[in-house]
Amino acid sequence: MLAFIGRSAVQKLMTLFFVSVVSFLIIHLAPGQPSQVDPLNPKFTPEMVERYRQEFHLDEPLYVQYVYFYRDLLSGRTISWKDNQPVLTKIWERFLNSLPLFVLGTLLTWTISFPLGIRSAIYRGGVYDRSVTFFSYLLISIPGFFFAYILIILVVSRLHVPVIGMETFGIKDVSYLHTMMDRLWHLLLPSVLSATAGIAMLSRYVRSQMLEVQGQDYVRTARAKGLPSEEVHYKHALRNALLPFVTMFGLILPGLISGSVIIESIFSWPGIGRLAFEAILARDYPIILTVNFVSAVLVLIGTFISDLLYMVVDPRIRL
Repeated sequence: MLAFIGRSAVQKLMTLFFVSVVSFLIIHLAPGQPSQVDPLNPKFTPEMVERYRQEFHLDEPLYVQYVYFYRDLLSGRTISWKDNQPVLTKIWERFLNSLPLFVLGTLLTWTISFPLGIRSAIYRGGVYDRSVTFFSYLLISIPGFFFAYILIILVVSRLHVPVIGMETFGIKDVSYLHTMMDRLWHLLLPSVLSATAGIAMLSRYVRSQMLEVQGQDYVRTARAKGLPSEEVHYKHALRNALLPFVTMFGLILPGLISGSVIIESIFSWPGIGRLAFEAILARDYPIILTVNFVSAVLVLIGTFISDLLYMVVDPRIRL
């Protein structure tokens, strides 16, 4: 186990290094240069631009800029070009805002998808299976932003309650319970919306995996032995159908950033996905590179968790 952890850690650190190099080069290969701030602010004089380039080492070769950037990032000295705030502090604050949205959406997706998919596979071709299939494809086909706007209009017009932001604007001098309920209400709608497409796709995947496993010889043998149908479905078939989902579970961590951009933008939720989107619009390169670096770290952590879970799900796998 320790040898596997050490070997995996070294491999993932090497991968992280190459990802950081590639992302740094891609940013500088994109149209425009980080030092071209004069089109963004006409008040910048050539002297100010030159001082700006020297301040952020933009007059150095690319490999020197790379070393300076990640040295300052790991030491916590990298600042945003937009507001001169520490990058890690801004990302951490937005990360804490996105975390409950991500956790609730993920819980809804995984706890609802499995019962839907398993029951659809058990009653294949029935009314239940056809109904779930219809609504799954419907949710997959509807664009997320369109569904979000429709739901916002319905909730605001029918219930007359605010849904934008993390809390009701102007709320003050209220009890702690009232504040928590207000936060939970604002959290509910974007979480449900972020889970709808995931439920539709994951339930289809669960159904297909269960159908594939139910056709195996050991499942037919379990039925022939007279075992109860619940034991056949949930002990023999489901356990062996879980292996692909271990990989999927490990790769949900990057969704903390990539999967929240649209929802956070629509609901004005101050999360990390919206921060990355605003940084791209403002050409705030330190934020863009740092968010990309954090995304790579989340991917590598997720794959490492998947490797460990493989052994739990399938005892035949040894590290």
